Amino acid sequence: MAAPLRFGILMFPDLMQLDLAGPAEVFGAVPGAELHLIWKTLAPVTNSAGWGMVPTTTFADCPPLDVICVPGGRGQVALMDDDETLGFLRRQSAEARFTTSVCTGSLVLGAAGLLRGYRAACHWMSRDQLALLGAVPVAERVVRDRDRITGGGVTAGIDFGLAVVAELCGPETAKLVQLGLEYDPAPPFAAGSPEGAGPALVAEAEARARARQEQRLAATQAAAARLGG
Repeated sequence: MAAPLRFGILMFPDLMQLDLAGPAEVFGAVPGAELHLIWKTLAPVTNSAGWGMVPTTTFADCPPLDVICVPGGRGQVALMDDDETLGFLRRQSAEARFTTSVCTGSLVLGAAGLLRGYRAACHWMSRDQLALLGAVPVAERVVRDRDRITGGGVTAGIDFGLAVVAELCGPETAKLVQLGLEYDPAPPFAAGSPEGAGPALVAEAEARARARQEQRLAATQAAAARLGG
């Protein structure tokens, strides 16, 4: 009997819940798959919305994974110099079939030295920071480069998850998962990207996020310095 596919998604304080939930729903719908939600302890992790999410395993107890996935969120900044987390990602990546991320989770992969020379996606506000970590920023919703698959901002996690499942299990399985989730997006506005939103909305969004983006950039620059970038 074939071993089950093992998907693992990193959890951490102040993560963006939807960055995790999108791919988790997709991965969890793969027949026979194991889904592990991973953090240092089994204590509840408070997400960016202020409510708790419970890990299912720890770094110490996590089995080898076929897919390791890092979501983003405000708490990503603290992970950029978290040796325990970065070390765990390096160990899992060495054996995984795919090393992956959603949103600003790609910056954490970059801080671990796992994206040097790889094309990668990120949230549009932070995409250019990937270059500081040796990656090649790409303005696409899902980017695959060899055994790295990265998703863009937040809601790209569902598209990303389906792309990963298609790679592992074939497109028909991915289509069945998509149908089961009734994933047929039809947003009421065409404002989900900088190109669609237009300059005025982009400027307002950037102004609202300025303090957070300054913190994120400082963390990325410090990680780049540690990597010798």
